[in-house]
Amino acid sequence: MKKLISLSLVFILMFPLCTFAEWKTSAVAKSLLLMEASSGKILYENNPHESLPPASVTKIMTMLLICEALERGEITLDTQITASERAKSMGGSTIFLDTNEVMSLNDMLKGIAVASANDASVAVAEHMCGSVESFVDKMNSRARELGMKDTNFVNCNGLDAENHHTSAYDIAIMSRELLKHKMIEKYTTIWMDTLRGGKFQLANTNKLIRFYQGANGLKTGSTSGAGCCISATAKRDGMQLIAVVMGAPSSKDRFAAASELLNYGFSNFAVNNFGEKGSSVCKVPVLYGKSTSVLALTHSDTSVVIEKEDKERIKTHINLHKNITAPIKKGDIIGEMIVTLDGETITKTNLVSDRTIKRKGSGDYFIYMLKGLLQA
Repeated sequence: MKKLISLSLVFILMFPLCTFAEWKTSAVAKSLLLMEASSGKILYENNPHESLPPASVTKIMTMLLICEALERGEITLDTQITASERAKSMGGSTIFLDTNEVMSLNDMLKGIAVASANDASVAVAEHMCGSVESFVDKMNSRARELGMKDTNFVNCNGLDAENHHTSAYDIAIMSRELLKHKMIEKYTTIWMDTLRGGKFQLANTNKLIRFYQGANGLKTGSTSGAGCCISATAKRDGMQLIAVVMGAPSSKDRFAAASELLNYGFSNFAVNNFGEKGSSVCKVPVLYGKSTSVLALTHSDTSVVIEKEDKERIKTHINLHKNITAPIKKGDIIGEMIVTLDGETITKTNLVSDRTIKRKGSGDYFIYMLKGLLQA
């Protein structure tokens, strides 16, 4: 029976029942959104700001706070965490923590990311902040910092609760932030693993990890109040996409909708990079300097997400300041690079000097004249 279910899921992901143009107007979910991660550009949306219960997709924020605490050195993956009675009492998806059971943060995080463990989420929250309530305060504070205006968290695991809600847009925002912490992919891409020395089996609730090319996360969720939800992330050809589905009627619909969104993004869009920060663009002459030129470097990364069919209509324009004169300092702005589509600016960056050049003094001119006389 399990093999039949797996084969059915593969069929759905490989051969969707309808084209995206047909599917995107159907009532497949309450809310849908597709975002390109590097730019935050929205590639598709349907009811993106309705506040809805997110179920265990909530744990994206839980994992984000864990990652940020790890980077600040407040905890380590070897930190030992003791499960409380409250953690043990959690229902839904769990790793069956017992009261006073001790487990490393590494294993707790594995339980959260792979098995959507509600008990592990509570145990980590209590360890980090002393109580779930204090941890939830940090979740809401971080949400406000990220501009998540449709969100209010009541718990750290996503079990149905009054006034616990977010939106597809806000889920994409916190998913994008979590993806900046590359270490999380070590956990969100696990398909099968174990805890307790191999005695407890883990299987990823996100079936796309096994069946969708390039999938690297991020979190599923389902409760009676939320329906079936997912923030599905995948990367291909240097483009990272985030597909959010909220309120799908079934798990099959959730995965099919996320796959269709990702397929649409990868089929129709691409990231065009016109230079990473510090890329050399051209050589620029400098007047009255001890050196005669500098290199113009891009001040910031210059990439843009475009529809693939628009690529041939993109133009790059280099506008340099006239009569650049010494003295000039490293990092001084000496022009700009503008990228246009059909004449409209789609991205731009300043061009800066790669070095410092001092102005020639009277002694420099004397030496120059003397060299000229000697060579005559």
